Parts: sequence; structure tokens; C-alpha cells
Amino acid sequence: MPLKTRAILVVVIGTILGVSLSVGGGFIKNFDHGSSRDLPWDEARLLAEVMERVKHDYVEPIDDNVLLENAIRGMVADLDRHSAFLGVDEYQEIRASTSGKYTGVGIEISIVAGAIIVIAPIDGTPAQKAGVMSGDEIILIDGVSVATDGLDDTIHKLRGRADTTVSMQVRRSGYDDPLTFRLVRKKIEVASVRHEILDQSVAYLRLSQFNQTTAAEALHSIAELQLQAEANTGRSLTGMILDLRNNPGGILDSAVDITDMFLDDGVIVSAEGRTPESRFTKLASEGDILDGIPIAVLVNGGSASASEIVAGALQDHNRATVVGTQTFGKGLVQTVMPLSKGRAIKLTTSHYYTPSGDSINGTGVKPDLYVESSGPYPEQNLRSMLDREGDAQLIEALELLRNQPILQSQAPE
Repeated sequence: MPLKTRAILVVVIGTILGVSLSVGGGFIKNFDHGSSRDLPWDEARLLAEVMERVKHDYVEPIDDNVLLENAIRGMVADLDRHSAFLGVDEYQEIRASTSGKYTGVGIEISIVAGAIIVIAPIDGTPAQKAGVMSGDEIILIDGVSVATDGLDDTIHKLRGRADTTVSMQVRRSGYDDPLTFRLVRKKIEVASVRHEILDQSVAYLRLSQFNQTTAAEALHSIAELQLQAEANTGRSLTGMILDLRNNPGGILDSAVDITDMFLDDGVIVSAEGRTPESRFTKLASEGDILDGIPIAVLVNGGSASASEIVAGALQDHNRATVVGTQTFGKGLVQTVMPLSKGRAIKLTTSHYYTPSGDSINGTGVKPDLYVESSGPYPEQNLRSMLDREGDAQLIEALELLRNQPILQSQAPE
């Protein structure tokens, strides 16, 4: 979906880090939802009174623009943890992140139970190479506590010019003492797809995120995998493992395009919101590029949002067996809406639902075959070799595709 003039739908936990009020006539007349009778004029007057008090009596002088922007940020941020006002730089960053090119350290973060948590490091980035892991709780940045910071403030601190250094201290389960990482911010062009042939004719396709190029990358990879299988065995692929572990999400349309590759028809995802634009149903088009061969989808607690759309749709259509552990559980759609002077708001506009009509928000996708991870997989960047001997979830998926008897286990209560 074009980013220049239209709002973009993003399904993300936060902003991928390289990893992100005027009550005058101009503001009001852009509101076409509801009439002027619905506007809370008493509260608007209160806001003006508070701003005047702050301007006149606060111990330090405050620029009007700064005061107004802070008021707007507070208004939007208080809606939910995913909504945010985006300044010029922040808007440029989120546009860059969905294109797969950005500057930073390479982690996806969210606020969970009041703590700032790493959802997943992005493959091949400074954070991933340094050993930052999904589930790490960020407690200090450059020696300063983030206890009172919101998501946007933390994102801002981790962003910066290329080749500058930021120190990040995290608390990790199983470790008594915090871990400190010194990360060098980089301009990152991250490929979102890697592929490999397993067992001569089983395709392995890992998606690290969903950006504008993911579907095209995946199509190219699958074509190469088909050629490799034919060269190895003289026949087409016999199965595919789609690895969505630690994939934090990305662009909604990218997830829909990936899912559509493996379905012939039916609903992929639907959404409900208050405006006509926020209510939609995405349908599969005819043509399964794998011609119905078995698919195993690998997921874990770092699989979120767009990843859950793909896993949930393929599971509901009985097109794939989902293997691994419960996913993150984010069933909300954010729309990035451009504003004047290069700014924007990222606003939660819809709840999305799997083809069966279920919402996964707060619950996640339950795997068909529950398999605990035997290590922090996949911890490698996209160019690294798989651990075919130690990755328990990968091993189970391979066994499943070999058609050997496997009893489906249940997740522990």
C-alpha cells in the first residue's frame, strides 16, 4: 500500500527499532465524524485554562509549540499502548521501518504489565548479533532508568545517528544480575525472508518480519526452492516449514499476501472498527502456489500480530499444522494517518478476527502441536545455518512432514 499520500495499515507490537492541541477552527473542521454539538467545549475550555496557567506560572518558560505537542502526545498515548503521535522524524522512521530500511539497533519492543519488553530482535541487526533476546526487560538506557518512560520515549532513546553507540541494560529470566549491551546504531537494510532445502525436498522458509518486500522475497525464494527440490529428487517440493518464530509483525497487506499464496479461497482476516475504512474482510484469490503440499507453521511467544494473522488463517482453513508454543496475542490494527507538516498519528482503528471469527487479542494462536523450544531459536540471522540437531520445534515439524506418526500434544494448563 503506498505510503506517500495514504494511511498505511500496520500490525505491529510497537515500532520496529533499528530499532516507534489546538482547539481552533482548523482542527475542528477536519473532524467529519459527529457534529459540533458532540464536541466537549467545557473540557476544551479547561485545556486552554491549564495551558495558560502552565505558560504563565511554570518555573521555566515553555515554548508554545512544545506545550501543544506534549498535550497532543498525551491525548493519543493515553488511548492505548499502541497509539501514538508521530513527529516528523518519528513518521519518517515508521515509514522506513515498514520498507525494511532504517537506522537503529534492531529490536521490536512493547509495554507488557508496565515493563518495556523486547518482543524480538530483528535478524542480522546489532541487537540480535549482540545477544539481545525476546523477553528481555529493558531497565536502563545509557545508564538512565526507563521506569517512567513510555514506549515512544524509549524508542527515541534507542534511535539515533548511524555509528553512534547506545548502552542498554536488560533484566533476563534465569539471570540474577542485569545484562548490559553496548550497541552501535546502524543503517540497516534487512531482508525479511530466508530459505533452505531440508531432507532433499522439504522447503524451509523463515519470515523475520512483514514489510513491503516480504511477499516478493517469498515468491522468489519458493521458486528457488522448487528448482532445488527438482534438482535433488527429480520432483517438486513435498512439504514446507514456514518459520514465524520471533516475527513481531509488520504490514497487514504483506501478511495477507503471504497467506493468499497458500490458499485457493476463503476469508484470510476480517476487521471491525467504528469507521467504514476500519471494517473490512480480506479474501484469498484462487491459486495455491504449493498445490496443497503439507505445511507446518512454527510459532512461539515472539510471533505477534501479522504473524498471528498468517498462522491463524492457515490453521482455520486446515491448510497448515501450527507447531510450537502459544503466540503473543495482539489482535489490533493500527492505521498511520498523515497530518500537516510531515507529522502523523498511529491510531488503533480495528479489532481483527481469524477466519473462524475468533479474536486472538490477549490470547494468541494455540498451536496444534505444542512443542517447547530447546533453545533460543531462531537466534541466528537470516544467513546463518539452522540447528537441525538441537532445534526441537524444527525437528518435530520435519517429522510431521515426513508423515511419521506423531501424537498431538496439548499445551500445559
